[in-house]
Formats: sequence, structure tokens, C-alpha cells
Amino acid sequence: MILIVIKFPVRPDRIDEFRAKADEYAAAVNAEEGSLFFEWSRSVLDPNTFVCIEGFRDSDAGASHVATPHAKAAFDWMSDLVAEQPQIIYVDTPDVSGFGPMGEVQPRG
Repeated sequence: MILIVIKFPVRPDRIDEFRAKADEYAAAVNAEEGSLFFEWSRSVLDPNTFVCIEGFRDSDAGASHVATPHAKAAFDWMSDLVAEQPQIIYVDTPDVSGFGPMGEVQPRG
């Protein structure tokens, strides 16, 4: 599995535009054959930063993703909306298919 986490510092005056485009982009990525998950969250530490977490079946699926028309279009519009260059963590890990249960926390009651 490929696991990617990216922090996007967004221009404060472009937040609404970023959110709208990010929602459309997430739907397109989640529809890709090799996509395991793709979602956005807003940082609780900085409301102008959005965090993307994405998982792909393998490196071939990741390579297919960046070649899609919607990914190429997103890389273009993102450049107009970010305040700084996004920072990425990219991990290629074998034999993992997505999220698993966390042992330390269980719902009560």
C-alpha cells in the first residue's frame, strides 16, 4: 500500500474555493480503481491548513492516479490556492490494505 499525507497551507482568502474544489477532487480520486481512501481534514492547529490522507493499493495505482486528468487539473488549480509549497509524507508499505482497528481506544457504554 502507498500511504500519503500532505499538508496544504491555503491562502485565507481562497479557503471556500479550495474546499469546493477539494471535495470534487476527493470524489474523483475515491472512484479510481486503485484508490483505497482519499480524504481531507482541516487542521485544528491552523485553520488555513488542510491535510490530505490518501491510500493506494500499490505503486502502480499511485502512478496511475497522478496521470489522471483530474489529478493533473488539481495540481494546476492547487498552485493558485496554496500559500506555501505543500509538504508530503510518502510511505510504500507491503501487505497493508488500509486502516485497521486501534487497540488502545474502544467506545464505552
